[in-house]
Amino acid sequence: MELNLKRNGRMDSHFFDVQDKIVLITGSSRGIGLAFAKGFLQAGSTVILNDIDEKQLAATVQKLQNEGYKAFGYSFNIADEEQVQTSIASIEQEVGSIDVLINNAGIQKRGPLEEISSSDWRQVIDVNLTSAFLMGKAVVKGMIARKSGKIINITSINAELARQNIGPYCTAKGGLKMLTKSMATEWGKYNINVNAIGPGYMLTELTNALANDPVFDAWVKNEVPLNRWGLTDDLVGCAIFLASRASDYLTGQTIYIDGGWQASL
Repeated sequence: MELNLKRNGRMDSHFFDVQDKIVLITGSSRGIGLAFAKGFLQAGSTVILNDIDEKQLAATVQKLQNEGYKAFGYSFNIADEEQVQTSIASIEQEVGSIDVLINNAGIQKRGPLEEISSSDWRQVIDVNLTSAFLMGKAVVKGMIARKSGKIINITSINAELARQNIGPYCTAKGGLKMLTKSMATEWGKYNINVNAIGPGYMLTELTNALANDPVFDAWVKNEVPLNRWGLTDDLVGCAIFLASRASDYLTGQTIYIDGGWQASL
């Protein structure tokens, strides 16, 4: 089948259209997840926000609804399989079939590997990696039935490059990169695309302390060819591309949005 990508000599904007898609984003009441939510809402999608912080989630969703957007909030623990299964069933019954899943939620526990407790290790792995497996497993059932779907996992530059004192995080994100490939390999036959976005160092509430450290700030800017920290809005366009039909023959890949960090020595 030949695709007509142009209309009147110009690229057809519908090729990147995500209007009327139902998008579920984990960990989206603030930071990167909220940037994704706003981007998809502005593009005409219906967005389901998720966060374990019920109060923060309710406030965020109310604000978006007051602005006229089709936003819904579901607070549940994405690392708890029973809660995931129950919540996904409720979402699909109350809002509709999920077209796009963005596994964004994550946490950080810093410290030398020899001092990290096993409970902290398990928590980072559960929230950053296992949750994506549980969410994907629950959501993909409907996608398989419809023979259509997009899953986007949010990894990190630390899936490729380790740094001291964040061993559990690097391990989880590296595992998420391979989970992305596994999902793509197993679910491609159902016309489901699974890809990942790997952010570099982004300015968020979680990185404010690092950005305010003159030594760390200078180190980041020196390593990044674009000479700045990433902004959450820098990630949105790639997510919309991966959710649209423009990426229909792209699967199993991680796109790193790191300001060129990995391109230079």
